Amino acid sequence: MQSHWRNSHGKEPSKVSAVQRKGFPVLPKASGRHRDQYPPQARPAEAYLRSPNRPDCAVSLFSGSAASNNMPVVKTPRTREPLWHEWDRKAQKHGLRHTVYDVNGDKYTGEWQDNLKHGKGIQKWKSTGAIYSGDWKFGKRDGYGSYSIPDPVTKAYKKVYTGWWENDRKCGYGLMIYPNGECYEGEWSAGLRSGWGRMNYLNGSVYEGQWLLDKCHGQGTLWLPNKDRYEGRWKNGKKHGPGMYFYLETGQLLEGIWSSDRPKCGLLSDFARGEAPAPTQYPIPKLELADPDGVLEEAQAMFDDSQNEEPDAEGKEDA
Repeated sequence: MQSHWRNSHGKEPSKVSAVQRKGFPVLPKASGRHRDQYPPQARPAEAYLRSPNRPDCAVSLFSGSAASNNMPVVKTPRTREPLWHEWDRKAQKHGLRHTVYDVNGDKYTGEWQDNLKHGKGIQKWKSTGAIYSGDWKFGKRDGYGSYSIPDPVTKAYKKVYTGWWENDRKCGYGLMIYPNGECYEGEWSAGLRSGWGRMNYLNGSVYEGQWLLDKCHGQGTLWLPNKDRYEGRWKNGKKHGPGMYFYLETGQLLEGIWSSDRPKCGLLSDFARGEAPAPTQYPIPKLELADPDGVLEEAQAMFDDSQNEEPDAEGKEDA
């Protein structure tokens, strides 16, 4: 049975519009604030089409100018990010991760930042079996950490160096244990002993003092296995300059000037002779010089002059 609709004047429309065929009522056109007073089922067709509750079919038939021109609505396909972008994002190493293996067999477990080792981490080198555990900064050892190597026989790991690092090299205070059993504890710079430190040698000697480029340089003291000791200046790992050598076995003291590990001039005197284990048969006779201090000062001046002339002579030979 076909239903008839009447307009606002109570007359039947001569033609049935497309809106009426779809079942939408033809009601007076609402405007202003009275438009929202209509319920969804009683609103005018144009108001109903703008409602969020309209049917999906009404979008393509009666939306805007498309309704008058009978033009379909063109939907733009949603663009998707390529999958390799997502895979590349997941492959970026950042933060704490599990063990990451290099192509050469090395492996690292720890923190990352921008694909670089950064933070706390443990690195193991396959070729040597060595392990570093400590701080990293932008792919290099930097901060506090320990370096260990496996024992060739027992394969048990033993610490070789424990201390501070900078730019992948020892720098700052640290303890180094050498393969032959010698031990150094002190300051480092660019991977070399530099600054103040104490070295225990395999033969029982102990040196404590200043270092430069892995050699004794500056002021320092050397204790020998027989309890003798030298206190004074060093240069390139050798006694050089003013110093004192204590012969504790015989109870004597040599105070003078050294050059390349050899005493050049000095004053020999008795020192704690009564406490010496093996003193000499006779004490050193009293010095008869009128001005022994003046003699030493003159020798010191001659030594200083010779040291100042050496660079000039070398320069002339090169020329």
